[in-house]
Amino acid sequence: MKLVEEWYRKYRERLLSFILSRVPDPKDAEEILEDTFLSAWESFPLFRNKSSFFTWLCGIAKHEIADYYRKKRIKAILFSRFPFLENLASQALGPEEEMLKKELKKEVFQALGRLKKRYRKVLILKYVEGKKVGEIAHLLDQTVKAVESCLFRARRSLAKELAYGKES
Repeated sequence: MKLVEEWYRKYRERLLSFILSRVPDPKDAEEILEDTFLSAWESFPLFRNKSSFFTWLCGIAKHEIADYYRKKRIKAILFSRFPFLENLASQALGPEEEMLKKELKKEVFQALGRLKKRYRKVLILKYVEGKKVGEIAHLLDQTVKAVESCLFRARRSLAKELAYGKES
């Protein structure tokens, strides 16, 4: 662990500055910084000196930043379409927050798994892959109206599955 402390002292400021140039919130940037150092520690055996150590750390930070934005996007999509999820997440404040977030994510994916295949497919295309309704219609060889209708039923079905999962 002494090695990580050394890295931290030597690269913290430069790496934090790099992260802050891509993530505006200092609190989020600090969290990404910590995740970057942890990932670097876990990946250190893979470091081959083909770049400077700082460049390698920046590469890891870029992946951590991408994960941050991906999670933020999924959260925004879920909360905008399923407002009751935000209430569930707000209950997660406190030391158990990360565990509860993971449980919520697990519940959502389990609920998705219980949906009809076509419902699961349109929800994933729309909210995970970010496709527009017209694109989904083209991909599935359906009309836009049919896809809109399917999305409506799929969202309603997912909400029921999530509510059912909370009761049992």
